[in-house]
This record gives sequence, structure tokens and C-alpha cells, in this order.
Amino acid sequence: MPIASPGFGLGLRTDHYHEILAAPSALDWFEILSENYLVPGGKPLAMLDAIRRDYPMVMHGVSMSIGSAQGPDIAYLHDLKKLIRRVQPLWVSDHICWTGVHGKNLHDLLPLPYNEETIRLLVQNIRRVQEVLERPLVLENVSSYLSFASDTMSEWEFVAAIAEESDSLILLDVNNIYVSSVNHGFDPVTYLNAIPVNRVQQIHLAGHHDHGTHIIDTHDHPVADPVWRLYEHALRRFGNVASMIERDDHIPPLADLVAELDIARQIAQCVAAEQCLLSHKEQALEEWA
Repeated sequence: MPIASPGFGLGLRTDHYHEILAAPSALDWFEILSENYLVPGGKPLAMLDAIRRDYPMVMHGVSMSIGSAQGPDIAYLHDLKKLIRRVQPLWVSDHICWTGVHGKNLHDLLPLPYNEETIRLLVQNIRRVQEVLERPLVLENVSSYLSFASDTMSEWEFVAAIAEESDSLILLDVNNIYVSSVNHGFDPVTYLNAIPVNRVQQIHLAGHHDHGTHIIDTHDHPVADPVWRLYEHALRRFGNVASMIERDDHIPPLADLVAELDIARQIAQCVAAEQCLLSHKEQALEEWA
């Protein structure tokens, strides 16, 4: 079962290290990119140790390759476990994807076919990882730009089956759902309604680039209004879930991201009070802009 929500957070980025250390900010927690801290020492770990004294943290990876036929690399898992002991994160997450073969990391989150064979592979790999890490794994849905001829089910059926059969948790990326819904022509609310409520640990919000005929998940823009509306749907279904904004390029000052995160807070508050109206969201967006 998911642990209680710590509130609203941001991804920890090097651009903001000194701002964070200089003064407290209106943040409840940070998400770190695990691979940035799988190092023997130096400034990254020193800054991490200083910041984590004041803020709870979660760990988010991009290299586990849980969908690889060979399974995650055992040396990587042991390095990850060492970092877990150091950080004591609230939870540990990665992506439902594969990232390379034969020890070669392609540095991309590559999609998987949605069928029973893939589910069996993933469940086997997830259980192995959970045994090594000695904790539940939280897995994120990725954005996609193609489909496989071997697909036999929808993405939401696939994600739900993986979580239930492996006894893992879900990091629900609302932006990725929206991106994929446009690229593949499905209803994103149908996706949300198929995800088991008791499996969602965290929500990601992020920006994307709209190319007209398709959308690319870029994490270099503010959260788009359709994603905010979908986030409202998500909160109505899943309740008070830990939420954060990812920004990986064109990173603005920390204060700007905190202000953007306040939109998420406002949406959560009005959903909880059953008073959330589109006009309220539009007003919040205008104030932030």
C-alpha cells in the first residue's frame, strides 16, 4: 500500500542547490535523480547530504531497465541500495521501459509491447528488484510515440496488471498520459479510471512541446492547461497523492517553479473542498503567468 503523501515537491536540480540552502522554501520534499548520486564522493553527495537534512526525499531512476529481457543489472542494484541507505528515501521509483541491452545504456526510456508475455517478464524482474532493494518499487508510465503489432491490450490495462501482479506501486505521470493520449488518440480519463486507486504513490507533472500532429514529452516548458485539467481528474479519483513538477531543461529560478507548484496546491485544495471550477484554475494560471 502507498505511504501517506508528504505533500508537494520538486525535482532537485543543480541550478537550485544554493537557493535551497540559502533559505527555506515552500516545498515539502524533493525528488532526486538516482544516477546523479551514484558516485563515490564529491560535490553532488555533499550537496545532497546538506539538503536532505531539511527535506524528505524520494529517489527516481532512469537506468534500471526493468523491461529488459536480461533483467536489471545486479551491480547497478547494489549501488542503488547503497544510495538508499544513505538517503533513506520515502520511496524508490523508475520507469516501465527498457533502456539498453548487453550492458549498453541507450539513455532513453524505450517503450514495451503491451501483452501477457511482457507482463510476465516485468513481474519477474520487479519481484527480483524488490527482493534486492528490500522495499516496494514504484514504477512510472512513460510517454510513447509508436505502438507494437504485438500489443494485445491498452496501456492502462498493462500498467494496472503489472502493479497488481508484482505487488508494486505506480508513479502516475499525468503529462505522459496526456502526451500519449494525443499521439495515439485515446481518452486520457479512461486511462485514469482504469488505474487501481490503492496502487498510486506519486504523481508527476511536467511540460511538453506540441508539434501539431504529435506531442513530445520535453520537461522544458511549464505544465500545460490540459494537463492541469487532467491532474484535477486524477486527484478526484486518487485523492491526496504526493505531487511534483519535473523540469529538466530551460530551468527557471526556483521561485518560479514554486509558484507553478502552487497551482497544483490550489487544484488539490479545491478538489478536496469539492469547489474546483475551471474559472479558479484559469485565475491561478493567469496569476502565475
